[in-house]
Amino acid sequence: MKFTVDVDCTPEEARAFLGLPDVKPMQDALMRQVEERMKAALSSMDPDTMMKTWMPAGLQGMEQLQKLFWTQFTAGFPGSKEK
Repeated sequence: MKFTVDVDCTPEEARAFLGLPDVKPMQDALMRQVEERMKAALSSMDPDTMMKTWMPAGLQGMEQLQKLFWTQFTAGFPGSKEK
């Protein structure tokens, strides 16, 4: 035998009927904290700040990176001066 019961109620009514706690105030507080953190993170993502973070030395850092790659690529070739 199989039977189905349909209950039409809101989540708040179901929680109260089953004796579960109301988590809405805690959820609202957590959502406010998440929103504040996201706003703080987004404010630090302006293009000028991102470039300063990613490339602190500007073009000097790029030149040093290029020299590093070039030395590593040419170090294994016969007749190269650097080993």
